[in-house]
Amino acid sequence: MVWRSIMISRPARLRREHYSLAVEQEQTAFVPFEDIAVIVLNHPEITLTHPVLSACGEYGISLFATGTTHHPSGVFLPFLPHSRATRWMRLQLNLPRPVAKQAWATIVRKKIANQAACLQLANREGIDRLKSYEQRVRSGDSDNLEGQAAAFYFARLFGKDFRRNQIHFVNAALDYGYAVMRGAIARALVSHGLLPSLGLFHASEQNAFNLADDIIEPFRPLVDLFAVNLAIPDDEILQPDIKAALINLLNVDVFMPRGKMSVLSAIEQSVESIARLYERNDKACLELPSLIGLASHQLEY
Repeated sequence: MVWRSIMISRPARLRREHYSLAVEQEQTAFVPFEDIAVIVLNHPEITLTHPVLSACGEYGISLFATGTTHHPSGVFLPFLPHSRATRWMRLQLNLPRPVAKQAWATIVRKKIANQAACLQLANREGIDRLKSYEQRVRSGDSDNLEGQAAAFYFARLFGKDFRRNQIHFVNAALDYGYAVMRGAIARALVSHGLLPSLGLFHASEQNAFNLADDIIEPFRPLVDLFAVNLAIPDDEILQPDIKAALINLLNVDVFMPRGKMSVLSAIEQSVESIARLYERNDKACLELPSLIGLASHQLEY
């Protein structure tokens, strides 16, 4: 299982050295491609060779580029040809609408449950109200309890004056963390032969990642929990160490129906469960994460 996330924040040249990524700076570091899940290029003076891009495609690595604001502005995803890609596309297109609406309700309930867990872990009030929202979610979330819960939740977590559309250090951290999580989910979808553009609920014709935007919802509170613990600097700029920590959230443990595992592993299992949903037309197939804290996954030997 891939597990390493790499952020490069200084001038560098990236090249392929047999089965490893060579990062040339003052010294050259080598990282086996098979160990890498995500690479984030976070400096304008980074160059890379075509064989590096080919290796990213070959090993299923998501390669992020950042823009002038140093937030992810694009992602390179592998084609990863799947032996049954056409079959998956037909299954996605033919999923009965009632099943999609039931699945979306399940995702919303888990998201709100994780928001309640985030409030509890952050020692905030409002847990009971979120649990009430969770219990009232119905098929398709026709009452938009997701939106109601979000408005209440963010005000409790970050203060009553907080708004997601503000230019603010906290929002910058949230956007960065969400973008990395979204790219990792899109990578997993592609590797399983699924089309990220065909969502269960999200259906924008201009969004190439509708399905990723469905699956990310229960994972978002993990980024929120990290952000609420940040000390806001005077310049309100995301420093490289904070960005690295946000990327490292992919290695934090969550709880899944099969036990405790890293976010990267949980994403893989969630996507596998989405694939079973398309095959069986049963929302009970879904396996989604439960927030348990910010402890990083420990490898056992």
